[in-house]
Amino acid sequence: MLPENLGDYIRQLREQAEMPLRKLAALLDIDQSTLSKLERGERPIHRQMLPIIAKTFNVDEKELVIKFMSKQVAYQLAEEKYAKDILVAVEEEIKYQIKMKSK
Repeated sequence: MLPENLGDYIRQLREQAEMPLRKLAALLDIDQSTLSKLERGERPIHRQMLPIIAKTFNVDEKELVIKFMSKQVAYQLAEEKYAKDILVAVEEEIKYQIKMKSK
């Protein structure tokens, strides 16, 4: 499983591949200081970066996306009194939307 912080995981992948910060930053089309902040968890990682990271380091994109999205949802619902009920409702809404798209 991925470390708690997705930025930590990205840094681990980069370091294991012995890839300089500047090279990954160039692939992601961001500057080195921004990548450094992403790795430290000081800046948010953008969803569109995940396929590039997965391909670059040959890791499962699905795992990255799940970690990323779960953090996003958890952040939004962290203080919400009805978080579990909202998640159930979201699951139902997703099923409905998938059903409507397949028609």
